[in-house]
Amino acid sequence: MLEHTFIHIQGIGKKTEQTLWDRGIRTWQDFVGHDGSIFSPARDRMVREELETSIQQREHVSYFANRLSSLYMWRIFDAFKSKAVYLDIETSGGYEGIDEITVIGLYNGDTVETFVNGIDLDEFEPAIAKYDLVITFSGSNFDLPFIRRWFPGISLPPAHIDLRFLLKRLGYKGGLKKIEKEVGLLRDSHIKDLDGYGAVLLWKAYQWGDDTALETLIQYNTADIVNLEHLMLMGFNRMKDRELSGSRDSGVL
Repeated sequence: MLEHTFIHIQGIGKKTEQTLWDRGIRTWQDFVGHDGSIFSPARDRMVREELETSIQQREHVSYFANRLSSLYMWRIFDAFKSKAVYLDIETSGGYEGIDEITVIGLYNGDTVETFVNGIDLDEFEPAIAKYDLVITFSGSNFDLPFIRRWFPGISLPPAHIDLRFLLKRLGYKGGLKKIEKEVGLLRDSHIKDLDGYGAVLLWKAYQWGDDTALETLIQYNTADIVNLEHLMLMGFNRMKDRELSGSRDSGVL
Protein backbone atom coordinates (compact mmCIF):
# COMPACT_ATOMS: atom_id res chain seq x y z
CA MET A 1 0.00 0.00 0.00
CA LEU A 2 2.88 2.35 0.68
CA GLU A 3 3.89 2.39 -2.98
CA HIS A 4 0.33 3.30 -3.97
CA THR A 5 0.56 6.35 -1.73
CA PHE A 6 0.99 9.89 -3.09
CA ILE A 7 -0.47 11.93 -0.24
CA HIS A 8 2.90 12.18 1.51
CA ILE A 9 3.98 14.58 -1.25
CA GLN A 10 3.37 18.26 -0.62
CA GLY A 11 0.43 19.55 -2.63
CA ILE A 12 -1.18 16.15 -3.17
CA GLY A 13 -4.29 15.45 -1.14
CA LYS A 14 -6.73 12.56 -1.12
CA LYS A 15 -8.77 13.82 -4.05
CA THR A 16 -5.73 14.29 -6.25
CA GLU A 17 -4.41 10.88 -5.26
CA GLN A 18 -7.75 9.30 -6.17
CA THR A 19 -7.65 11.07 -9.53
CA LEU A 20 -4.20 9.61 -10.18
CA TRP A 21 -5.43 6.13 -9.36
CA ASP A 22 -8.49 6.58 -11.58
CA ARG A 23 -6.17 7.53 -14.45
CA GLY A 24 -4.25 4.27 -14.01
CA ILE A 25 -1.31 5.83 -12.18
CA ARG A 26 -1.52 3.47 -9.22
CA THR A 27 2.07 3.31 -7.99
CA TRP A 28 5.20 5.43 -7.71
CA GLN A 29 6.72 3.62 -10.68
CA ASP A 30 3.63 4.31 -12.77
CA PHE A 31 4.16 8.04 -12.24
CA VAL A 32 7.93 8.01 -12.70
CA GLY A 33 7.68 5.99 -15.91
CA HIS A 34 4.69 7.82 -17.37
CA ASP A 35 5.15 9.37 -20.80
CA GLY A 36 3.54 12.73 -21.30
CA SER A 37 2.20 15.35 -18.95
CA ILE A 38 0.21 14.47 -15.83
CA PHE A 39 -0.16 17.86 -14.12
CA SER A 40 2.19 20.38 -15.70
CA PRO A 41 5.86 20.02 -16.68
CA ALA A 42 7.09 21.86 -13.58
CA ARG A 43 4.81 20.05 -11.17
CA ASP A 44 5.47 16.68 -12.79
CA ARG A 45 9.20 17.26 -12.33
CA MET A 46 8.73 18.09 -8.66
CA VAL A 47 6.55 15.04 -8.00
CA ARG A 48 8.98 12.73 -9.82
CA GLU A 49 11.82 14.05 -7.69
CA GLU A 50 9.77 13.42 -4.55
CA LEU A 51 8.88 9.91 -5.71
CA GLU A 52 12.47 9.07 -6.57
CA THR A 53 13.38 10.14 -3.04
CA SER A 54 10.57 7.97 -1.71
CA ILE A 55 11.96 4.99 -3.58
CA GLN A 56 15.40 5.65 -2.13
CA GLN A 57 13.90 5.99 1.38
CA ARG A 58 11.70 2.89 1.00
CA GLU A 59 13.35 1.10 3.96
CA HIS A 60 13.34 4.10 6.31
CA VAL A 61 10.13 4.29 8.29
CA SER A 62 10.89 7.73 9.75
CA TYR A 63 10.76 9.32 6.29
CA PHE A 64 7.13 8.28 5.82
CA ALA A 65 6.11 8.64 9.47
CA ASN A 66 7.09 12.30 9.24
CA ARG A 67 5.07 12.84 6.08
CA LEU A 68 1.85 10.97 6.73
CA SER A 69 -0.86 12.07 9.13
CA SER A 70 -2.12 9.64 11.76
CA LEU A 71 -5.21 9.17 9.58
CA TYR A 72 -3.11 7.46 6.92
CA MET A 73 -0.33 5.89 8.99
CA TRP A 74 -1.95 2.47 8.52
CA ARG A 75 -0.64 2.53 4.94
CA ILE A 76 2.91 1.83 6.06
CA PHE A 77 1.96 -1.45 7.75
CA ASP A 78 2.75 -3.97 5.01
CA ALA A 79 6.03 -2.23 4.18
CA PHE A 80 7.28 -2.35 7.78
CA LYS A 81 5.36 -5.21 9.41
CA SER A 82 8.57 -7.24 9.84
CA LYS A 83 9.78 -4.46 12.16
CA ALA A 84 6.46 -3.93 13.93
CA VAL A 85 5.44 -4.75 17.49
CA TYR A 86 2.05 -4.82 19.21
CA LEU A 87 1.99 -3.16 22.63
CA ASP A 88 -0.37 -2.95 25.58
CA ILE A 89 0.15 -1.84 29.16
CA GLU A 90 -1.66 -2.50 32.41
CA THR A 91 -1.65 0.01 35.25
CA SER A 92 -2.65 0.23 38.89
CA GLY A 93 -5.47 2.52 37.78
CA GLY A 94 -4.88 5.09 40.48
CA TYR A 95 -5.87 2.54 43.13
CA GLU A 96 -5.29 4.03 46.60
CA GLY A 97 -3.73 7.06 44.96
CA ILE A 98 -1.04 5.10 43.13
CA ASP A 99 -0.92 5.25 39.34
CA GLU A 100 1.89 3.15 37.91
CA ILE A 101 2.60 0.71 35.13
CA THR A 102 2.18 -2.85 36.34
CA VAL A 103 2.70 -4.92 33.17
CA ILE A 104 3.82 -4.19 29.62
CA GLY A 105 3.29 -6.72 26.86
CA LEU A 106 5.02 -6.82 23.47
CA TYR A 107 4.20 -9.17 20.59
CA ASN A 108 6.10 -9.15 17.31
CA GLY A 109 3.96 -11.74 15.52
CA ASP A 110 6.07 -14.62 16.78
CA THR A 111 7.14 -13.96 20.36
CA VAL A 112 5.48 -12.44 23.41
CA GLU A 113 7.61 -10.51 25.87
CA THR A 114 6.12 -9.48 29.21
CA PHE A 115 7.68 -6.98 31.60
CA VAL A 116 6.46 -6.81 35.18
CA ASN A 117 6.86 -4.00 37.69
CA GLY A 118 9.22 -5.04 40.45
CA ILE A 119 10.71 -7.86 38.38
CA ASP A 120 12.02 -6.77 34.99
CA LEU A 121 10.15 -3.63 33.90
CA ASP A 122 13.45 -1.83 33.27
CA GLU A 123 14.17 -4.31 30.47
CA PHE A 124 11.30 -2.89 28.42
CA GLU A 125 13.26 0.14 27.23
CA PRO A 126 15.98 -1.77 25.31
CA ALA A 127 13.37 -4.28 24.08
CA ILE A 128 11.13 -1.67 22.42
CA ALA A 129 14.16 0.00 20.80
CA LYS A 130 14.46 -2.94 18.38
CA TYR A 131 11.32 -1.96 16.47
CA ASP A 132 10.42 0.69 13.88
CA LEU A 133 6.64 0.55 14.21
CA VAL A 134 4.46 0.18 17.30
CA ILE A 135 0.78 -0.80 17.04
CA THR A 136 -1.69 -0.16 19.87
CA PHE A 137 -5.37 0.25 20.62
CA SER A 138 -5.94 3.74 22.07
CA GLY A 139 -2.20 4.03 22.63
CA SER A 140 -2.16 7.64 21.45
CA ASN A 141 -4.16 8.71 24.46
CA PHE A 142 -3.10 6.18 27.06
CA ASP A 143 -0.28 3.65 26.59
CA LEU A 144 2.37 5.78 24.91
CA PRO A 145 1.95 8.94 27.04
CA PHE A 146 2.00 6.76 30.16
CA ILE A 147 5.19 5.04 28.99
CA ARG A 148 6.88 8.37 28.24
CA ARG A 149 6.11 9.57 31.76
CA TRP A 150 7.39 6.34 33.30
CA PHE A 151 10.54 6.18 31.16
CA PRO A 152 11.71 9.79 30.70
CA GLY A 153 13.81 10.14 27.55
CA ILE A 154 12.76 6.77 26.14
CA SER A 155 13.19 6.27 22.39
CA LEU A 156 9.96 4.72 21.14
CA PRO A 157 9.57 3.47 17.55
CA PRO A 158 9.32 6.38 15.10
CA ALA A 159 5.99 5.22 13.68
CA HIS A 160 2.76 4.41 15.50
CA ILE A 161 -0.55 3.00 14.29
CA ASP A 162 -3.47 3.40 16.69
CA LEU A 163 -5.97 0.73 15.75
CA ARG A 164 -8.85 2.41 17.52
CA PHE A 165 -9.03 5.10 14.85
CA LEU A 166 -8.42 2.78 11.90
CA LEU A 167 -11.19 0.44 13.02
CA LYS A 168 -13.52 3.34 13.70
CA ARG A 169 -13.18 4.37 10.04
CA LEU A 170 -14.38 0.87 9.16
CA GLY A 171 -17.41 1.20 11.40
CA TYR A 172 -16.15 -0.56 14.52
CA LYS A 173 -16.70 1.58 17.60
CA GLY A 174 -16.12 1.08 21.28
CA GLY A 175 -13.46 -0.68 23.26
CA LEU A 176 -11.13 -3.48 22.26
CA LYS A 177 -13.15 -6.28 23.91
CA LYS A 178 -16.36 -5.14 22.20
CA ILE A 179 -14.70 -5.09 18.78
CA GLU A 180 -13.10 -8.48 19.35
CA LYS A 181 -16.54 -9.98 19.92
CA GLU A 182 -17.94 -8.28 16.82
CA VAL A 183 -15.29 -9.84 14.60
CA GLY A 184 -15.41 -13.25 16.29
CA LEU A 185 -12.19 -13.18 18.32
CA LEU A 186 -12.67 -15.32 21.42
CA ARG A 187 -10.69 -15.31 24.66
CA ASP A 188 -10.15 -18.20 27.05
CA SER A 189 -13.05 -18.66 29.43
CA HIS A 190 -11.11 -17.61 32.54
CA ILE A 191 -10.22 -14.19 31.09
CA LYS A 192 -13.07 -13.48 28.66
CA ASP A 193 -14.97 -11.33 31.17
CA LEU A 194 -11.95 -9.46 32.54
CA ASP A 195 -11.67 -5.72 31.91
CA GLY A 196 -9.35 -2.91 32.97
CA TYR A 197 -10.77 -2.75 36.47
CA GLY A 198 -10.37 -6.48 36.84
CA ALA A 199 -6.73 -6.10 35.80
CA VAL A 200 -6.23 -3.56 38.58
CA LEU A 201 -7.71 -5.98 41.12
CA LEU A 202 -5.50 -8.80 39.87
CA TRP A 203 -2.43 -6.64 40.44
CA LYS A 204 -3.54 -5.88 43.97
CA ALA A 205 -4.14 -9.57 44.64
CA TYR A 206 -0.62 -10.31 43.39
CA GLN A 207 0.80 -7.66 45.72
CA TRP A 208 -1.04 -9.33 48.59
CA GLY A 209 0.76 -12.58 47.78
CA ASP A 210 -1.36 -14.33 45.14
CA ASP A 211 1.07 -15.40 42.39
CA THR A 212 -1.73 -16.96 40.33
CA ALA A 213 -3.26 -13.48 40.05
CA LEU A 214 -0.13 -12.27 38.24
CA GLU A 215 -0.31 -15.27 35.89
CA THR A 216 -3.90 -14.38 35.04
CA LEU A 217 -3.02 -10.72 34.53
CA ILE A 218 -0.23 -11.68 32.13
CA GLN A 219 -2.61 -13.97 30.21
CA TYR A 220 -5.09 -11.11 29.96
CA ASN A 221 -2.40 -8.73 28.69
CA THR A 222 -1.11 -11.33 26.23
CA ALA A 223 -4.59 -11.80 24.78
CA ASP A 224 -4.74 -8.05 24.17
CA ILE A 225 -1.54 -7.89 22.14
CA VAL A 226 -2.05 -11.15 20.22
CA ASN A 227 -5.55 -10.07 19.20
CA LEU A 228 -4.19 -6.72 18.03
CA GLU A 229 -2.37 -8.55 15.24
CA HIS A 230 -5.63 -10.08 13.98
CA LEU A 231 -7.34 -6.70 14.08
CA MET A 232 -4.44 -4.96 12.34
CA LEU A 233 -4.41 -7.46 9.49
CA MET A 234 -8.18 -7.27 9.12
CA GLY A 235 -8.24 -3.47 9.30
CA PHE A 236 -5.36 -3.03 6.89
CA ASN A 237 -6.75 -5.41 4.25
CA ARG A 238 -10.25 -3.96 4.39
CA MET A 239 -9.06 -0.37 4.27
CA LYS A 240 -6.68 -1.15 1.42
CA ASP A 241 -9.49 -2.77 -0.57
CA ARG A 242 -11.74 0.20 0.10
CA GLU A 243 -9.15 2.82 -0.79
CA LEU A 244 -7.95 1.19 -4.00
CA SER A 245 -11.45 0.40 -5.17
CA GLY A 246 -12.34 4.06 -4.75
CA SER A 247 -15.23 3.21 -2.38
CA ARG A 248 -16.59 6.03 -0.27
CA ASP A 249 -18.60 3.65 1.94
CA SER A 250 -17.85 4.40 5.58
CA GLY A 251 -19.65 1.38 7.03
CA VAL A 252 -18.30 -2.00 8.06
CA LEU A 253 -17.04 -3.87 5.03
